[in-house]
Amino acid sequence: MIKGFDSEFSDLDQYIRVITDRIWEGRRIDDINKYYSEDCAVETPSSVSIGVKPVVDGTRATLKAFPDRRLLAEEIIISGSSEYGFLSSHRIFSPMTHAGLGVFGRPTNKIIYARTIADCVCINNQIVHEWLVRDQAAIARQIGSNEREMAQNWLNLKGEFKKESMPSAPSSYVSQIDNCGDAQKYGQLLGQVFHAEKSSKIESFYSEEIISALPGGEAAVGKNEIQYFWKSIVNSINLNSFQIEHLVANTRPQRPTIVAARWRVQGSHDFDGRYGKATGKPVEILGITHAEFQDGYVFREWHLIDDVAVWMQVLDPRK
Repeated sequence: MIKGFDSEFSDLDQYIRVITDRIWEGRRIDDINKYYSEDCAVETPSSVSIGVKPVVDGTRATLKAFPDRRLLAEEIIISGSSEYGFLSSHRIFSPMTHAGLGVFGRPTNKIIYARTIADCVCINNQIVHEWLVRDQAAIARQIGSNEREMAQNWLNLKGEFKKESMPSAPSSYVSQIDNCGDAQKYGQLLGQVFHAEKSSKIESFYSEEIISALPGGEAAVGKNEIQYFWKSIVNSINLNSFQIEHLVANTRPQRPTIVAARWRVQGSHDFDGRYGKATGKPVEILGITHAEFQDGYVFREWHLIDDVAVWMQVLDPRK
């Protein structure tokens, strides 16, 4: 039993799995009003919403476009406490059919596979704050489009890329940054990635057997491919700031240690590359990464970045 939570929940892992199953697998959408606070703030790479109603509306819209969508838990990485607030970093794999009208256009009846990671602050039986990153590029590609085309379509509908500021989490909750062990190592890796003069050293953090799940439903196999991925981002953005917002490790009996990291990059699109010809537009990338360690090296990664949101910023006509 967890202090402040319903007696049916023995720990936060069970709480997240059960309420996710009820809302999505059980289609009990009204349960969102029970398990999300009235003033819950949710940030994605392209939007910020306040209140439970946008969560309900977003869930209904997603199920209209993908009626059979499932949320299969791949990993839940827990930190925090019942006193000050937990954070669950929940990695989800979703099989679904594009069978309805929605933001991805007219139904194509294509079968889609895409990942999401949701970082949820949980206090007193409710989610009170959330950061969510979905691989929208993977969905776009599988329905026969691509991330640039989808970004342009969404800009045509909205007129511009406009994102409000995310309010602070409840005062009792303090984002956790682990400064030891594998979490510290992963923080060092990310720090070196986003400092160009050091980025050539990142291969020392990786196992020879590294496999990384990348945006767009892609994968990197081996050190050379994961370095190419990181450089494709770094070499496209003139970096103004890099921040690690959340960094924790969970050790598990007879399983590899797993690290969750939420990070944010801000800069300007000053270089040709991953995001097309340089435009000089301001760009922010919100990323959430899960990484497994074996024998002191990273050997599995899952990078959640919304490349459709990045392309929207690059193509935004009003910036």
